[in-house]
Amino acid sequence: MASSPPYPPHPGAAPGSTLRHPHWWQRPAVRYGAMVTLLALSGLVILALVREQTGTQGFLVGLGLAVLPVPLLLAAFRWLGRVEPGPWRNLLFAFAWGACAAALIAIVANSFATRWIATTTADPAGADTLGATVIAPVVEETAKAAAVLLLFLFRRRDFHGILDGVVAAGFTATGFAFTENVLYLGNAFGTDQLTGGSGIASVTAATFFVRVVMSPFAHPLFTVLTGIGFGAAALAAERQRVRRVLLPLAGLLLAMGMHALWNGSATLGQFGFIAVYGAFMVPTFGLLTWLVVWTRQRELRTVRTELPAYAVAGWLRPSEPFALGSMRARRLARKFAREHGGRPAARAVSQYEVYATQLAFLRHRGRAGKAGADFVTRERELLLELWHRRAAARPAL
Repeated sequence: MASSPPYPPHPGAAPGSTLRHPHWWQRPAVRYGAMVTLLALSGLVILALVREQTGTQGFLVGLGLAVLPVPLLLAAFRWLGRVEPGPWRNLLFAFAWGACAAALIAIVANSFATRWIATTTADPAGADTLGATVIAPVVEETAKAAAVLLLFLFRRRDFHGILDGVVAAGFTATGFAFTENVLYLGNAFGTDQLTGGSGIASVTAATFFVRVVMSPFAHPLFTVLTGIGFGAAALAAERQRVRRVLLPLAGLLLAMGMHALWNGSATLGQFGFIAVYGAFMVPTFGLLTWLVVWTRQRELRTVRTELPAYAVAGWLRPSEPFALGSMRARRLARKFAREHGGRPAARAVSQYEVYATQLAFLRHRGRAGKAGADFVTRERELLLELWHRRAAARPAL
């Protein structure tokens, strides 16, 4: 076994060179602090608004019921991203943005717009319909898309393709749906308290069935279209600037259209909801599920195709590209490392798998002429990360 990398690490700054210090607002600690403060304030405000509308008891009931689908949705999106799992801080940011910032923007903007339309037209019923079918889809999808945009711009190294966009959009939309469900279920419980409704015939039970049982994937489904647009833009070359702008916009417009159709189903008569659900929502859900699973398998094929070049160069063992291109082999490798080396070894193997996958994607983009100017630097960084973890990873793989 080689005791040193096949070629030397990328050199640092030359002696005597001066490093440019970033401005205070460019420092990571300042950015992290500003974002955490923004999300915390948004969360406190949205908490106060929802509790004011539903009452304390309604809020607690809505919270208890709305949280039920959240772990399942998050686990599903996390599973989709297991080929190259993104950092948890990115996913937590996406969920918090959806639950706090996006929900707050939606409540304030929707209420203001609907109230203004009702005052201007003197038609409250028409204003409510227009707000639900036009205003809400535009405001809510734009607010959710902001989280994906921020990750696309400021976490570019973690945003490589369609699955990254899908996972980011899914976490954001799940957070948004959670807050919205708390509001709807809390209001439904308040209505039952006033009318004496209870059991299966109650408004709370009906709301729970429609929003949590039948359509927990509604908001994630809409926003995933935006995520696919950003993911496709991430696959484009840096020189294809028009494409990198138009693809996310196209995904956002599709998300708004699907959202408007879903909200408008209530105005299509007694069976409008069922017709839209069966004719559009379920087929679209099935199509997108097939697309992301196919993309997941394609990414694994990319790993198996691109990594043998590094095995020839001595960075990997010949069998590793095929093991890294199989989710079952990866899982068994982590299990082996945990049994024989404990959690630190299992963590090293997991990191090895992630870095190797990023390396395969980087090489794939490079061969397609879509890599950035920092290709060589990034390649060496990833190779050295693998080299430092080879002791734990190679026996397991």
